[in-house]
Amino acid sequence: MYQSDRGSYRTKETIAGMFLHSCLGKIVIAGVILGVLTVVAFVTCPTEQTMREKMVDNVRQCIESRDSINTDWLDDALANIGYIFTEAGPDVNTELLDNFNRYNRMTYYNHGVYASMHIYNNFHVEGIRAGIGIFGIVIPTINFNNLILRDGPVRSKDYNQPIIEYQGEDEYFGNNPDLGIFKEDNF
Repeated sequence: MYQSDRGSYRTKETIAGMFLHSCLGKIVIAGVILGVLTVVAFVTCPTEQTMREKMVDNVRQCIESRDSINTDWLDDALANIGYIFTEAGPDVNTELLDNFNRYNRMTYYNHGVYASMHIYNNFHVEGIRAGIGIFGIVIPTINFNNLILRDGPVRSKDYNQPIIEYQGEDEYFGNNPDLGIFKEDNF
């Protein structure tokens, strides 16, 4: 029996259609999309002034939101996400903020498509990342325990004693010994 429509179920695909459905075409499309995202990220990378302003605000929020409840990493992560959309209030403890400026140093690094802000202090002499800026948004990764806000001895007596845990504003840490002048004849 003769079929007049034999072979017409096949459709002719264009060269562009074949290219888009091939593996090379998908790789090229993904490369173009990543290239556009890279250019947009490079153009919208936050400047040092913007990063510093946002990070100071994030530090202020971190100081004011800290209470006596010990939190886990999830609470800190959710608080940091909330810091993106909110600003610190006017009632931040100025003594703690002054101590932050005295004992900690923030440094800006521009990595091209994103920027980061690191905090350096005596606990983290190598620096710890406190914020990432990408696509014009500053995302804080700050943790209250990474900041030095008070001055005093860490241990009560000897080196093997447990570390003093901070319990409140008016806890007595004791006096540092008077070491006097170094003399070589003491050996």
